[in-house]
Formats: sequence, structure tokens, C-alpha cells
Amino acid sequence: MITRRQFLKVGASGAAVLALFRAGRAQAPHSVDAALSGGARDVLAGVVPVMLDGALPAEEAARALRVVATIDRIEEAVAGLPPPVQAELRDLFALLAFAPSRWLLAGVRSPWRAASNAEVAAFLQRWRLSRWMLLQQGYHALHDLVLAAFYADPASWPRIDYPGPPRLG
Repeated sequence: MITRRQFLKVGASGAAVLALFRAGRAQAPHSVDAALSGGARDVLAGVVPVMLDGALPAEEAARALRVVATIDRIEEAVAGLPPPVQAELRDLFALLAFAPSRWLLAGVRSPWRAASNAEVAAFLQRWRLSRWMLLQQGYHALHDLVLAAFYADPASWPRIDYPGPPRLG
């Protein structure tokens, strides 16, 4: 049972984080044409290699190309989603890209592109196992976007022995 004091602390903390997030979002311009902002691409540049650990090529140049290709496919997928879902994803990425909320909610002190794999993995694990449903939903959104984008690429299929979709006709 949650106590009144715990409820007030969580409410006050949430209001402070939301205020910081909104202030940062108001300062960060985003392109109308791009489904993902630069901040979202930075978040994904940190998250994608960790989520796909073991599935990406070992060679660094090939690995970097696959990460960028996966982020591009995520952007294509987001662009095809309904506007309310796009807005929710923009909010998630803006929250993770904004330094104070990245540190407070994700526990990642470094910018995403400079964060260690261990730091990003710990963030993903915390959100995946969080008692707060909203954080779990954020984790699952990231997980589903990353894995769907990666395995939608025919270049990923040989590693999982998938021959591709059946030919019709």
C-alpha cells in the first residue's frame, strides 16, 4: 500500500521532471519533415547496438552501417504510424534526449552516443523490470521498434536462417 507521503513525493518528482522536459522540448527545434529528431537518432544510436548485441556484425565498420540502417528503418516505420502514436514516440525520444530527464529517468549520465554499453543495458533492464507501467511501455516501444526494423532488413535473415517470405503466384 502506498502511503500519502510516498504519493506526494512521486507526484512532486513527476511534476518537476515534466516541467524540465517541457522546458527542454520548447528549446529543441525539430524538423517537420523528419519522423525522428536528431535527439531521437542520438538515443537510438546508443540503444540499437545494445539491444542488438550478438546480432550485429563483429567488424566495426559493418556494425556501424547496420546500426545506421536500422535507425533509418525505424524512422520510416515511425513516419507510417498514426499521428497520435508519432506524437507519443516524439515525447518518449524527447524525454530520453533531454539531459536532465535522461539522467533522472534513464540513469544515463553521458550523452547517448558516448554512453557505455553497460550503462545503456542497465537503463534498458531498469525500464523493462520497472514497477511503473509507463517505463515498461517505454522499454517495449524501444524494443519493438528496434527489433522490427532490424529483422525487416533482408540482410538480417541469413543469421536467423530465415529464407524470406514465400513467393506467391
